[in-house]
Amino acid sequence: MNHSAPSPQDLTCDLLVVGSGAGGLSTAITARKHGLDVIVIEKAAVFGGTTAFSGGVLWIPGSHHDKQADSRAAMRTYMKDQTGAFYDEAVVEAFLDHGPAMVEWFERESAVRFVPTLYPDYHPDAPGGAQVGRSILAAPFDASQLGAELARLRPPLETITFVGMMFNSSNADLKHFFRATKSLVSAAYVTRRLASHFMDLLRYRRGVQVTSGNALAARLAKSCFDLGIPIHTEAEATQLLEREGRVMGARVRTPGGELRIHARRGVVLACGGYPHDVDRITQRYPHLARGGEHLSPVPAENTGDGFRLAERVGGRVDMRFDATGAAAWMPVSRVPLGGGRTGVFPHLLDRYKPGVIGVLQNGRRFTNESNSYHDVGAALIDACTDHQDTAMWLVCDQTTISKYGLGYAKPAPMPLGKLIRQGYLFKGRTLAELARVTGIDAAGLEATVRDFNRGAEHGEDAQFGRGTTAFNRYLADPEHRPNPCVAPVAQGPFYAVKVLMGDLGTFDGLRTSVVGEVLRADGAVVPGLFAVGNDRASVMGGNYPGAGITLGPAMTFGWLTARHIAGAPTASTADAPEDHHVT
Repeated sequence: MNHSAPSPQDLTCDLLVVGSGAGGLSTAITARKHGLDVIVIEKAAVFGGTTAFSGGVLWIPGSHHDKQADSRAAMRTYMKDQTGAFYDEAVVEAFLDHGPAMVEWFERESAVRFVPTLYPDYHPDAPGGAQVGRSILAAPFDASQLGAELARLRPPLETITFVGMMFNSSNADLKHFFRATKSLVSAAYVTRRLASHFMDLLRYRRGVQVTSGNALAARLAKSCFDLGIPIHTEAEATQLLEREGRVMGARVRTPGGELRIHARRGVVLACGGYPHDVDRITQRYPHLARGGEHLSPVPAENTGDGFRLAERVGGRVDMRFDATGAAAWMPVSRVPLGGGRTGVFPHLLDRYKPGVIGVLQNGRRFTNESNSYHDVGAALIDACTDHQDTAMWLVCDQTTISKYGLGYAKPAPMPLGKLIRQGYLFKGRTLAELARVTGIDAAGLEATVRDFNRGAEHGEDAQFGRGTTAFNRYLADPEHRPNPCVAPVAQGPFYAVKVLMGDLGTFDGLRTSVVGEVLRADGAVVPGLFAVGNDRASVMGGNYPGAGITLGPAMTFGWLTARHIAGAPTASTADAPEDHHVT
């Protein structure tokens, strides 16, 4: 059944969930499994939210997939170190308590499956940091299992697919594509993947072998549909309904007219934070406040609806994090897609590769390019404090771009000419010529490359220590010796891509209790109103400690919030399988 055009008459349920990302759908599934009648509404025409665009990774210390799980004390120490002044003991302890139980529960009770990863924490050498194992990844999924609902699954981010085909969030999958012209094994692997993908395009008009966040969104949605939970798309909550001081539903705008949904147990906000709320981000993002640009690859529908709905009934948005901790920063570039369209490319991999450096307009490096996207973004914001334009240029030589690509530009044998003509990729026979066409200071760029190459010849980065941490090396090139992150920028012609600031979502959120009850400014609960996902203030205190620190808490607290609403035991040990099936 397609729920994109709800009936104009009123609906009634136990729990209304506003938003269809991982936070909202995990809440809905858990509540339904505990016997509640649940309705999910989604403003967009597709379901999956930001989750469908994401890497599908969850940071869950101590899960059963974490084969090298260290002590609870180490996990706590790392969280204290990473959150600093914003450490919230009660919330952190709840996350560490319930995260592993949440993973086991979803794998037992739903279509959601995870696989372990080898991701180090983003700051593995910090107190309590882990060199490997705390992050898990949504297992790939055949989205054709959604049947007719496949048409409403949000497609993956266009700029990170290849003719619509998704890659696994692992080095192993991408390695074959990088080596397709150099290895018969890789060439055979790529041929099989492409053949299967084109068959899917003919049959379904989109790729169905989905991975990463698209797989997580599809698995969560499949679980909802299996449980009879309707997901109404093109359904925008415009006002919360109150009765005797308690939130009891919402007015909803649909293509068929206004709908009122009455919810006996209340409403859960899971609207994805505020990355496209122009007024709020201009106030909060330092680079926007000084006149710079910001390009967010998250869904355009994430305009802060949850915040506005909550504020109208007394909820308080918590804007206490430092300015550089307002969001999960992601360096991005603007991609011409043809037909007057542009896309946003998140620079997730190229910065780690040997032979790529990042410079400001003055031609100087400003940070370790192989640090996490959030750390590089925060460093860029700080480095451009006195500049209107908050931007850097990723620079490499012919050898590097042929082997790894650069941004949206693919490695050899894919042609580069069109991207150069479109003004996305810049090329110069010499560094001086590259500087001229990009506007980079030529003397600064030549001096930077000369100084960098002196150490790079021996695999060293004396300025920023690139390649000295396990995380730096994880997404680099393990076959490059002696440092998988460092190689000279030496063989012309030279190339550059302009990189701006973007985000993967916001860290500011509604002030809540541990179990997700929305709070007023005085700390009192707004009865019947709850927040999960990016509508709830981040447990990470404006920092980014590891891969999956958004989705991990989103699903953990979604699970915990639903159990609270349903009146289920909140202790992680009270998870007997027979207690969780709908009859």
